[in-house]
Amino acid sequence: MNWAAKGCPSLPEAWLLSAAKRKVVDMIRRQRSGERAAPDLELRGEEVDSATFSSADIPDHRLALMFACAHPAIEVGIRAPLILQVVLGLDANRIASAFLTSPGAMGQRLWRAKNKIRQAGIPFRVPERQELAGRLDAVLDAIYAAFAEGWADAGGTDVVRRELAEEAIFLARLVTELIPNAAEALGLLALTLYVEARHDARRDESGEYVPLTEQDPARWNAPMIDEAEATLFRARGLGSIGRYQLEAAVQSAHVFRRRTATPNWEAVAQLYDALLALSGSPIVAINRALAVAELRGPDAALETILRIEDARLMEYQPYWATRAELLARTGRRAEAHQAYETAIGLERDPAVRRFLQKRQRAVNT
Repeated sequence: MNWAAKGCPSLPEAWLLSAAKRKVVDMIRRQRSGERAAPDLELRGEEVDSATFSSADIPDHRLALMFACAHPAIEVGIRAPLILQVVLGLDANRIASAFLTSPGAMGQRLWRAKNKIRQAGIPFRVPERQELAGRLDAVLDAIYAAFAEGWADAGGTDVVRRELAEEAIFLARLVTELIPNAAEALGLLALTLYVEARHDARRDESGEYVPLTEQDPARWNAPMIDEAEATLFRARGLGSIGRYQLEAAVQSAHVFRRRTATPNWEAVAQLYDALLALSGSPIVAINRALAVAELRGPDAALETILRIEDARLMEYQPYWATRAELLARTGRRAEAHQAYETAIGLERDPAVRRFLQKRQRAVNT
């Protein structure tokens, strides 16, 4: 995509970063003001009837069900997990992993939500077109979680996960067609395309794991990247900013290396700053630390990692892998060895586990 010819910055993340700096404070205020009260609904306990699906309105049965599951009377935080279980068939263990919680706690939350739906008679019907925008956030969150779950199975060895990433991209594309002026839907589609474009580069010829910083950009899918850039450009034109656009912009900043052979860590770090201010996500904080390590060294990055206080990270492999890497780079070998040991124990992918074991052995030599 020739951005200069279209009169926009050479990197789509440049505009998004500028917009984020202006708007992030207002967005945080809106988030902290709490969720709007659910409207006074007449709950009739309807079941989803296949006759309520109109191909002219929502062209995919699963997507229609996803919007039905995002009913405003259902607790905001459980809508996306409910969609993942009811529509996409993920079990509580996989859903819990996507939302950094324990399987037991997620199972209880899902049970309570479905019990409330039954007791209150919340109508499961496909919403009218004018209702879709109010339910969009939960649908996008579910699509994102499904994509992440499918992406985690790089080797395609898990039958349940094998097609989830492609399915998520398909659903994200349908949402952008259904609600073409939704900037965050475009941002999510761009994000999934950027990430999926690197699929073939995640493994070498022998099937071993290759981290992003060591991947050969020539192996990235150029047409998919071009589509991602064009999609992010469309989102930019809608004049609003959100999490998925910023995450897509981070991926666009990584694509900078493909065009110039030079990483753009400054842009990556600044975008993560905006994302962290917006979401407060510990996962964003971990990713930001890796960018900080490239810009200001491992000591500064390790300091930020050690300041993160979130019990959920104790069972999150990337936290321990990042911590181990930074400890090793600062010369704290014994601590690095132990952190790698924890990361290895949490990792399910054999190729990633071998990669971590190799890094652990390097610490000991």
